[in-house]
Amino acid sequence: MSFADLRRRIFGVVLAAAASLLAVSPSIADVQPGDVVTKATADKVKGLVSDGVQYCVEHGMTMNIIPYKKIPLPTLYEEATEKYASQVKLMDDKTLGGYVAGRPFPIVDFEDPMAATKLMYNFERTHYFTDDLALNLFDADTGAIETDHEGNRRYNVERHFVLDWLRVLQFTGRLHVPPMPAIEPNGDRTFRKAGLYPVIEPFDLKGIGGINYRYIDPLRQDDLWLYIPSLRRVRRLSSAQRSEALFGQDVDVDSYGGYAGQIPWFDWKFLGKKPMLASLHGSNMPPVPCEDDGHVTFCENWEMRPEVLVVEGTPNAAAYAFSKRVIYIDHESFFIVYSDLYDRGGELWKVVMQNIRTDKRPNPKVAFEYDAPRMFIYGFTIVDMQLQHGTRVAIPGMAFQEEPGWYIDVGEKYGGEESWFTIAALIRGGH
Repeated sequence: MSFADLRRRIFGVVLAAAASLLAVSPSIADVQPGDVVTKATADKVKGLVSDGVQYCVEHGMTMNIIPYKKIPLPTLYEEATEKYASQVKLMDDKTLGGYVAGRPFPIVDFEDPMAATKLMYNFERTHYFTDDLALNLFDADTGAIETDHEGNRRYNVERHFVLDWLRVLQFTGRLHVPPMPAIEPNGDRTFRKAGLYPVIEPFDLKGIGGINYRYIDPLRQDDLWLYIPSLRRVRRLSSAQRSEALFGQDVDVDSYGGYAGQIPWFDWKFLGKKPMLASLHGSNMPPVPCEDDGHVTFCENWEMRPEVLVVEGTPNAAAYAFSKRVIYIDHESFFIVYSDLYDRGGELWKVVMQNIRTDKRPNPKVAFEYDAPRMFIYGFTIVDMQLQHGTRVAIPGMAFQEEPGWYIDVGEKYGGEESWFTIAALIRGGH
């Protein structure tokens, strides 16, 4: 039996189990395609979303329930998994050995004490991009969430950000753009390089940006540099600062894409799996802010996913701003759909939610498409429940709807050249 046949058989068993559970569980059966879940009916989704997402629904985020849609694996990714997965091992120091490309652990025994760590590596090496990634002209609003005496909420936007580019260059596991499967020579011994620059708005932050080097040796700390034009200086940030929100907004560097930290920096625990709601087939471009919560979150499509994996991560370093993350991973795509962050006292602090499109076109308004459906985050929201503060991101930005927004595995044409990921280029603003 081939790996593809085995994977299809396993997924068939999962779907059958999920269908059986749907038939007997009143809470799941109460949520059907065509439903619109509001704060008045928020109890219908309790236990089908994280505690943080539940909070958002109870405070005005609306869910439009649509039918489940399968997300196919890209052919090259599936072929690489079948070719290389048998040689991958999880080492004693929680690093990967023998990895070349594809999904490291296509089959994970949930009774394995290291199951959670393997699942996180599956997410880190997921298929939505393997070579390079570029996001262009996206925006973010951040501000306080106010509630009047009648209980109505209002999102008071304090700052509006416009970002020119976020780019990521992968050095290993490459499947689309030569050189493959790795960039050689790799003098810096990096696993990937990333950059976010320059900031276009607000004016007082214009030109600010940062680059990040992640090394093949995961026990080596990342290098993260921040350029501040007003000081004409480049600051080097510590790894602990990755857990802190910068410039008055709510998202930390490690929350990008669901989780952007190193796997060995955390102790991982598998908490279980079950059908849950997730937003993976959005149709609104730009995403639609919810009126009932004052426009802090997006009211988008959600669907019942057959199996969502719940993983808890506890940081090894005491300097982190939070005590743990609880991460929710869609088992079919291995994409993180949302996560809850807890403060050092163990209390729920923030929720990170992702609204995702799965389509050939990242923006249906623009004639830029891929040969097969890919996954694109078009809405990204962070709500701080303790400070009553939130940040929402649209990709592409609300004012840039003529822009595709996402360029995946397309090489140097959209900034995949290594020279962009240097301090010199950062200071020049990428020009």
